[in-house]
Amino acid sequence: MPTTPPAPALESAAAALAAVQAGTGVIVDVREPDEWAEGVAQPAELLPLTDLRGARDQWGPFLAHDRAKRLFLYCRSGNRSGMAAALLAAEGFDTANIGAFSGWVASGLAVRHLDLGTRPIA
Repeated sequence: MPTTPPAPALESAAAALAAVQAGTGVIVDVREPDEWAEGVAQPAELLPLTDLRGARDQWGPFLAHDRAKRLFLYCRSGNRSGMAAALLAAEGFDTANIGAFSGWVASGLAVRHLDLGTRPIA
């Protein structure tokens, strides 16, 4: 009977940023594109969960390029990033859930705002 891998670790936003700065980690925003209008973590790759669960048009090249790095995932609440972290961990990737984007913001870490075309940026 197959065993379920343990849930990936919950890491702090600061720990994720330190890994990115050291070249050992990558931060990924797994929210959907319309959610990115509120801002994203400055160093984040923007890869929606729907693509990870689907065709992997965006995720495929990313995973091939960054396989050796720890993947730090976040979303709006931490739920979807937890699902993505578990899915990727089951595929052999080193993952951590950094929870909600609001935690990144509350930590005072850099945020970038995207020009999403016709959507206003706050």
